[in-house]
Amino acid sequence: MIVAAEAAQGSELIDKLRSCAVDVLLLDMTMPGISGIDLVRRVRVEQPALPVLVLTIHDDAQVASRALRAGATGYLTKDSDPAVLLEAIRKIAGGGRFIDPRLVDAMVFDRHRGDVPPHEVLSDREFQVLQMLSAGKSLNEIADVCALSAKTISTHKMRLMQKLGITNNTDVIRYAIRHGLSCVN
Repeated sequence: MIVAAEAAQGSELIDKLRSCAVDVLLLDMTMPGISGIDLVRRVRVEQPALPVLVLTIHDDAQVASRALRAGATGYLTKDSDPAVLLEAIRKIAGGGRFIDPRLVDAMVFDRHRGDVPPHEVLSDREFQVLQMLSAGKSLNEIADVCALSAKTISTHKMRLMQKLGITNNTDVIRYAIRHGLSCVN
């Protein structure tokens, strides 16, 4: 295996994908700038056939499911054994898919329970706003990253707070941390 390129930010990653041919993309979901589900989607637009293995600190089945629905080919947490990382890279490079073995049960069996956490009903944008708010970003900063108006972000914030039964920013952060959804860069 050869590392063909590295990127420190989401926008830099998109630029490098345009100029450098790669067989597999190993993607950190918490890069500065464009990140998370949005970055997975943008990579899919730029390189529809490129296998994308998300490597992240997020060990929540909800985050993994969202990444896979956005187009990731595999999902693995950063605390995984190096042998598992190599297995995941080889599997998706060969055309397969890979999910962190520790998340498979939660992704499959938790879906069949009736007690779905409130954050599972959030739209992808609301979920992204939740993560960015929990990372301490302001509405204007989130608007810049998402290329939307601050008013639109404020609407997403209001909706996510309603869905979660939360009334203030402190509770948004607490909720994200308690459920392992915080996205700190």
